[in-house]
Order: sequence, then C-alpha cells, then structure tokens
Amino acid sequence: MLAIIPLLPGLEEIDLSWNDFIGGILGPLTLQFKHLQELKVLRLSNCRLTAKDIAFLAQLLSRVNNLEELDLSINKMIGCSLKSIAQELKYVSCLKVLNLNMCGLRQDGLQCLGTALQHLLELRKLDVSCNKGIGGGFQTLAAHLASLSNLEVLDLHQCCITEEDMAVLTQIIPLLSSLQELNLSSNKSVGISSDHLLSRLRFLPRLTSVLLSNCSLQHDSFTSLAEAALHLPELMILDLSWNKCVGGNLKLILKALNLGAKMQVLRLSSCSLVDEDIAGFAAVIEAGHLDQLQKLDLSYNHHISDQGWSMFCQALVALDLLSELDISLRPSLHCDSGEWFDQLLATLPKLPLLTELGLQGWVLSRVQQKQLEQFNWDNERNVRFDIWYGA
Repeated sequence: MLAIIPLLPGLEEIDLSWNDFIGGILGPLTLQFKHLQELKVLRLSNCRLTAKDIAFLAQLLSRVNNLEELDLSINKMIGCSLKSIAQELKYVSCLKVLNLNMCGLRQDGLQCLGTALQHLLELRKLDVSCNKGIGGGFQTLAAHLASLSNLEVLDLHQCCITEEDMAVLTQIIPLLSSLQELNLSSNKSVGISSDHLLSRLRFLPRLTSVLLSNCSLQHDSFTSLAEAALHLPELMILDLSWNKCVGGNLKLILKALNLGAKMQVLRLSSCSLVDEDIAGFAAVIEAGHLDQLQKLDLSYNHHISDQGWSMFCQALVALDLLSELDISLRPSLHCDSGEWFDQLLATLPKLPLLTELGLQGWVLSRVQQKQLEQFNWDNERNVRFDIWYGA
C-alpha cells in the first residue's frame, strides 16, 4: 500500500501512528515521502522509531518544506537523537504543531529544541509533556520560547519542573500573548514555588484552558490563581484535581466562577471539599453563572455530608447542558448512599443531555440499582451509570 505514495504527489497527510513494524524500516519509507511536496501532516506516534529511523527522518525534513504538523510522540529513542532532527527543523518554518510527548527528552535535547524554535515562529502547539529528564533545563529554552508570539497551546505536564524552571517560566509564559491552553499538571513545583507564575496568568486574557491537576498547590498559590482567574474571561476548562488545599477554600475560585459564563469543563477531583465548599458551589450554579457547564468532576471528595450532596443534587437542575458528572468515591470506601440519592433521581430527568454519571464507591441497594436501570427505560435515555455492583 505504501508503494503508491509516489503516485500521489498531492498527498497532504500521512498518519502511521501505532504501527510497531515501522521501527527500524522508516528509511525506505522516507525515500517515498520525499516526493510529497504538498505534505502538511506527518504523524508517527508510538512507532518504536530507532536512532537510524530518526536520522532518515531528519533528512526528510529538508524536503517537505510545507509541513505544518509533526507528531513523534511516544517514541522514547528520540531523546537520544533529537539533535539531528532539531537541526533540520529550520527547513519546516511553516510548522504549526510539534508533538514530542513521551520521547525520552533530556536537558541537552531541550537545549537543541530551544535553538530550533527560532526558526518556528508560526508554531501554534508545542507538547513536550511526560519527559521527566528535561526538568531543570528550561533556562536553555527560555529566550526562544518567548519569541513564539503565535503559540496557542503549551503542554508541560509531568516534566519534573524544578523551582529554578518555575522562575524562568514565570518570566516567559506571560509573554506568550496568544496562549489559549496551558497544561502544567503533575509538576509539584508549580504550587510550592516562590515565583508566582499563577498570579501572572492575568496577562493572558485569551486563556481558555488551565490544567493544574496534582501540582501541590498551597494556599498562597491557589489564592494567586483565584485572583488571576478574575481576568480570564475566555476560560472554559479548569482542572484543579488532586490539590488538597482547595478544600475549605473553594470560595476563592468561586468569585471567578461567578463570572464564568463560558466555563464548560470543571474538574475538582480529590480536592478535600467540605460542605461549605459544596454549598457555595451550589449557590453559584443556582445563580446561573455556570449554565454552559458540560463536564463536572467532583469525585473522591468523601468529606461532603449527605446534606451537602442533597443540596448539590438539587442545584443541578440549572445545568441543563451537563453531559458528564462524576461524584464517585474511592471504590475502597464503600459508603452507603444517603437521602441525596432520591434527590439525584428526581433531578436526572431535568438534565436532558446527561450521558455519563459516575457513582463508584457508593453502595447502592438493589432497589436503587433498579431505579437507575428503570430511569433509562422510562425516559427513553441511554445514560451510562458507572456504579459498584457489590451490594
């Protein structure tokens, strides 16, 4: 099938991702790719590329000058050979998307990438996530990263970012005036750094997505984020999951949610929320400030009482665009469902777009399980109820 590639000189997209057999034989394929002068998208995710493959790929880049997207994610050998690719990126100055997720990058690779970025001024998306070896090396990337005035998506999750890196990113990220999506999840230094990157997000009013799951946020960093969020009118996705400091302090971010008319996805899983938090949240929902919300994750918050959950379930009727809701507990807890379940059951018909409801960890009686099954039948719906059937 690949032999017909030379017969398709106008081909614009090739996606060979998740094909293990490509590893070690990419060379002959690139000889065919060189005829594709109009090629704009090349995806080779999880192909087990070898160092030899990467050398051939580097040579190819000088021949596909119109390339706009290059996805090399989940090829761990790239980290050892990134220099050869980085040197050739100057030939694809039209590149808009560069995905190096989970490529085994190290600090020296990050330095090579930084040098290459000076030629990629059209770049819209940069993903170097899940490369733990680059932690501590962002100083070498800083100057060139700051020049990416068109960058819209920056994904740095799970990169072992250090406090020194945070000092650099605090100076650089607020200069990315076009930035819309920022993912810093699973980097502990984000929450404990004395350099307040989160407070400076206010200078990025185009932000639509901020992902800070598992960032060890402290009270000060969470307060800084809450204050900055007041200046983010386009915010649609916010993930604060696995940051325990949110519990008892949700009111800080609720001020921003009062203005969150565009909020579509909110994740607060494992945030140690308490009744005070859920009461304030319910009030914001009932006031209609979150009427665009589509996905809500409140799972693994076991400190909320039956009364708190009842109050929340009653408020849900104001979220008529909600499609996914998760109020699961850790399955190991096996907590009995309280009076809130009846309130939830009464609210479900008023959520016409709901397709998924997570209830793991709650012990439902056989009667309650039957009630959920009967709900779909009676209302001609197909809601997926994720429950524990151990009762």
